[in-house]
Amino acid sequence: MIVRIMGEGQFRLDEAALAHLNELDAALEAAVTAEDQQAFSTTLADLLGQVRASGEAVPDDELAPSDLILPGSNATLAEVGEMLTDEGLIPG
Repeated sequence: MIVRIMGEGQFRLDEAALAHLNELDAALEAAVTAEDQQAFSTTLADLLGQVRASGEAVPDDELAPSDLILPGSNATLAEVGEMLTDEGLIPG
């Protein structure tokens, strides 16, 4: 699976990483719903950090469609709120 972090690039992750990403996604959604800026900032950093740690950067010269698109580290609570669907940022 290819995950894009907006403004940063793409990372190739295996499906096994998805379970932990979904946990972080649920926590991020809860922080957005509660309008808890501190929890939002911490959880977004954790989510993006997990993608970076679990994934392999896709080279810039390789064109691959993204399976998931996540906000960048500088995204605001309101911006992420607009990106959320019924399933959060990560379906499943």
